[in-house]
Amino acid sequence: MDTPSADSPPGTSSAAFLDALRYWEPRRIAYNLVLAAVLFAWLALTWPHFRAALSGRALLELLALAAIANAAYCAAYCAEVAVRHCAFRGTWKSRRWILWLAGTLFAVVLECYWIADEIYPYVR
Repeated sequence: MDTPSADSPPGTSSAAFLDALRYWEPRRIAYNLVLAAVLFAWLALTWPHFRAALSGRALLELLALAAIANAAYCAAYCAEVAVRHCAFRGTWKSRRWILWLAGTLFAVVLECYWIADEIYPYVR
């Protein structure tokens, strides 16, 4: 079986998949950095309160939540598949940064809610 290459014809599934990978995967790093910055901001701004929350179990939960956040990031690929054969494909390619920004902001809101509602009230 041939592996997809950058030389694949533009209409093939391989080319569309490679285009999606080239766009979304470098932005996954920025997405994770934004979420990490929010976490560190919470820790820094409320440090004495959160000191008790730093445990092995909390770190495992944090890793699980990071995995969930990265799985949710994959929703962008669903959007790529949905618009692959649409008439506005060219417009989509030039404006898909809006989806990245909206998804990142939504993840930040969820993260802040989770920290404020699930962690902050219960740490002693």
